[in-house]
Amino acid sequence: MWQFLVRLILRNRLFILITIGLLTILMGYLGSNIKMSYEMARMLPSSDPINIEYEKFKKQFGLDGSVIFVAIQDPELYTKEHFNSWYNLSNEVLEINGIQEVVSVARLYNLERNDSLKKFRFLPIVSQEVKTQQEVDSIKNIIYGLPFYDGRLFNKETDVSLMMITLDKEILNSKARVGLVSEIKETIDRFGAKYNIDVKYSGLPYIRTVTSKKIQDELLLFVFLSLIITSILLFLLFRSGRAVLFAMLVVIIAVIWVLGTIVLFGYQITILTGILPPLLIVIGVENSIFLLNKYLSEYRLHGNKVKALSRMISRIGNANLLTNATTAAGFAAFIITSNELLVEFGVIASINILITYLLSLFILPILFSFFPVPKTKHLQHLDKGFINRIVTTVTDIILSRRTVIYIVTSIVFVAAVYGITRLKTTGNIVDDISKKEKLYKDMIFLEENFKGVMPLEITINTGRKNGILSLSTLRKIDRLQDTLARYDEFAKPLSVVEVVKSAKQAFYRGKEKMYSLPNNQEKNFILSYVPDMGGSNKGILNAFVDSLLQTTRVSVQMANIGTNDIDRILNDIQPKVDSIFPPDKYEVSLTGTSVVFLKGTNYLVENLFMSLMLAVLIITILMALIFSSLRMILISLIPNIIPQVLTAGMMGYFGIPIKPSTILIFSIALGISVDNTIHFLSRYRLQLRHNEWKIRPSVLAALVETGYSMVYSAIVLFFGFYIFTLSSFGGTEALGYLVSFTLIIALLSNLFVLPSLLLTLDKRIITKSFKEPYLEVFDEEEDIELDKLIIKELKPKDQIIYKKTEI
Repeated sequence: MWQFLVRLILRNRLFILITIGLLTILMGYLGSNIKMSYEMARMLPSSDPINIEYEKFKKQFGLDGSVIFVAIQDPELYTKEHFNSWYNLSNEVLEINGIQEVVSVARLYNLERNDSLKKFRFLPIVSQEVKTQQEVDSIKNIIYGLPFYDGRLFNKETDVSLMMITLDKEILNSKARVGLVSEIKETIDRFGAKYNIDVKYSGLPYIRTVTSKKIQDELLLFVFLSLIITSILLFLLFRSGRAVLFAMLVVIIAVIWVLGTIVLFGYQITILTGILPPLLIVIGVENSIFLLNKYLSEYRLHGNKVKALSRMISRIGNANLLTNATTAAGFAAFIITSNELLVEFGVIASINILITYLLSLFILPILFSFFPVPKTKHLQHLDKGFINRIVTTVTDIILSRRTVIYIVTSIVFVAAVYGITRLKTTGNIVDDISKKEKLYKDMIFLEENFKGVMPLEITINTGRKNGILSLSTLRKIDRLQDTLARYDEFAKPLSVVEVVKSAKQAFYRGKEKMYSLPNNQEKNFILSYVPDMGGSNKGILNAFVDSLLQTTRVSVQMANIGTNDIDRILNDIQPKVDSIFPPDKYEVSLTGTSVVFLKGTNYLVENLFMSLMLAVLIITILMALIFSSLRMILISLIPNIIPQVLTAGMMGYFGIPIKPSTILIFSIALGISVDNTIHFLSRYRLQLRHNEWKIRPSVLAALVETGYSMVYSAIVLFFGFYIFTLSSFGGTEALGYLVSFTLIIALLSNLFVLPSLLLTLDKRIITKSFKEPYLEVFDEEEDIELDKLIIKELKPKDQIIYKKTEI
């Protein structure tokens, strides 16, 4: 196969380059149409009961997270100038295309009793700009006398007032949302600038829009930083502008392909697929390092360019195939999670890792074949420099201090296991926003003043038409609201009960003490004043009941608490709900974004553990194909399990919880870190043949040969992943820290622990099955026959000649 591939690549260089170029243009065209995802990722399968209940809720009552909350803390709000500005601002925001409704203290409605019509009228409290301060004071008294709004729209104690902006559901999940939110913010910020007020913004639509924009900005930033950092590192390592240029060309093409692939599969840019371009740059550079090192070391060995290129393709191309396959397997394991976000990430990542491998395998040898042979300065790093000193030091340590290596490894491993016992599993609805960001600080501000902005919904099905109007049902809902009010994590509940209480207050001419549920006699009088109660238009009740007046909702805003707290609260609430609403008579469901997120997170963590186990299994199978020896498989897994355990231990010590954004790190790191093990053990097996199955010289020769590339790739991978720590998203930032740490530990394990194990176990690990693998990585004793290969070379005088080379 590899003889054929060498001939294919070097004989058809121009055709291959043109083909890759045309396909890249096509992918670039597709990638130019890429779109950002503006919808909240579905964490549960569509067949899950929790998801079905939530979809049913949305169908009945609409999306629960469609309100932007704008908060100001202004002690002078109820002065004539400030109040008029807030009134004009409320109406100006309402005029923006895509806004359904705006509610603020300057744009409020109140029920008024009209005895001539015997109906309630739903009238604005403020219909125009106020003329005098007395008018403002009068309006303030009216508003503060309406318990319906107290604690929901304003906080009397802290002088904080809200503006609630409901977005059109058609725009909510479209690209137009970005422009809409930007226009809203620009409009309101002018008010803040005028009165030197720090305006706070929150609510799921705003949070999702801001995070989507940040993903887009960070994608460009990380691609740029990845290219710059890897270019600098490559130049420092190889001292060759040509090597840097060729490697960068490969990864730039890979980035174009990944964007085109996302569009080709009908996906969009999400918080996960957004990190793929810089991620593939790092992986592509790692492939290039092994290929470049092989080419240069082979040329230094025998001075034959064509032979160096052929071995570059066959020897490293073969090994890179296995390493990229294991990396792709680590990502592909996400496909079993049934989570749309992770499935898309797994599909695109695994496919493009293999594409990047093929691009580097085809492009680099072809480009080097067109240019002159390497100069002496390009080979100097193989004989001297800090990498050479590192490899020499490692060799000395594993020969003379293996006991120390085992003791240190054991101590650190035991400490890590203890750290794992301190790990916790949790997650928040708004989990990836850095606590340094204004977005997070604004959300905390609203939690402090209004308990939170995260939606929790409780639906109550009475099982009969007009069942909601029953006074006994209303009293049960009121009891439920009193129960919810006992939890510090919940804001004041809102339901049809509050509307009925407001109707009673209006019936008694606005007396604040009459804000309560009516008795049986009052109910009939009061409900007769409610307009169009039995028709299709239920007026102010429309948001709380269904068309048959059979099902209602209780809406609660809650703090951005962790899944453990949500689970605890929901488990505590459920029996209380059942005691109020007997399950044999009422169908009560807890739903909304908060519940879906809780169940989705638990489901996702379980599935991510399964995907990690699957990744380990796939990688183990690949190891078995290469080495065909149970002992060697176990030995190959040890240096890759140690980094995983140490990373998990570090998370336990530093209080980093297991959650969707951190657990995926293990599959990614495992798929990448195992590369060094494959390269080293494959080289070690071949050295055994050369050294008559003597372990000691074989281990040392394999270490010297692969040590350079292992250290080079670790440096590039470390800095390549470390740039993710600059992200404003907690999950992406954790990805940067934890994967960088894992890969450094993996390097140390492969440099120290793996060779030490081989030397210590000595002949016990040499078995017949190890000598005869199922899958040949490469054979040092068999060269590619190129007696018929014709390859063009460029001479200094730009004269093209044809040379027939036989190896």
